[in-house]
Amino acid sequence: MSDPLETAELLAFAKTVDSRSLSRAAAELGVPRATISRRLARLEERLGARLLRRTTRSLALTDAGEALYRHARIVLEALASAEASVRRADDVVRGDLRISVPPMINDSFFAMLNTFAQRFPEVRMHIHFTTRHADLMRDGYDVAIRATAELEPGLTARTLARMPLLAVAAPAYLAAHGTPRTRRDLRTHRCLMGFARGETPQTHWPFPGGGKLHVEGAFFTNEVPLLVDAALRGLGIAVLPLMAVYEHLQSGALVHVLDGAIGADSRVAVVFLEREFVPPHVRAFVDAVVAWAPSELGRPVPECKAVATGKRTRRRKRGR
Repeated sequence: MSDPLETAELLAFAKTVDSRSLSRAAAELGVPRATISRRLARLEERLGARLLRRTTRSLALTDAGEALYRHARIVLEALASAEASVRRADDVVRGDLRISVPPMINDSFFAMLNTFAQRFPEVRMHIHFTTRHADLMRDGYDVAIRATAELEPGLTARTLARMPLLAVAAPAYLAAHGTPRTRRDLRTHRCLMGFARGETPQTHWPFPGGGKLHVEGAFFTNEVPLLVDAALRGLGIAVLPLMAVYEHLQSGALVHVLDGAIGADSRVAVVFLEREFVPPHVRAFVDAVVAWAPSELGRPVPECKAVATGKRTRRRKRGR
């Protein structure tokens, strides 16, 4: 009598078929690509049949593979249901939770993380702060918070807020260089630039309606707090998310400029891998973030305070 099929081999096979990629299957399962290859090879050897036809560019099921895949899905779904029922009965949320978040300067976000850790002590949290746009499948994260317009295949998103991006500057900078009134006025101003997706220096700033304006930067960084500090020190004009500058706008340390000419709304979302059964600890964290967001991310833009700007930039018709 032959040995029974191993669940790990069936799971590697089903994930490879679903994702149409050994590399993506490996990322979803959190194992090296070589491990997936070995499991598939053992499965084919055990069954004495070729299941997949692989080339450098494609992957296709054989007739035997199609038959096994139908039965494998039934088996794996039954196992997942059994596991979920046990977890519900146990009523304990546990597991490793890998989270990617952008740099946050709001203490309430730290408080939310620590409150979650206290509430679920059997969840081991791995929190990575990065300006880079994390690839959940490739990098092995369970959850990410990001400003996003589009999602990669295989991800689910829950919107947290529509976050305004604002052009801001310090009163001292405006007093020395004048207040810009149109997009064209930026040609004579120092522009403090971030990095697109946290990876490449910005070359454009957004403006309402979906347009983009090419901007010559004088300062570049992928660290948002550094960009805020540069603006506070009067080094130039920066375009930043409301959350990063809210307190400074309220205090008058920064001023909102080019309202209606520069800026846009970005969607802030918590994203996680699309799965038939989302692990309880992932679901619990997503729910915690969604509950935290409205009071912290849904703030209105503070009213601008009057600023003595010294020399003034000559008015023109709004640049297009």
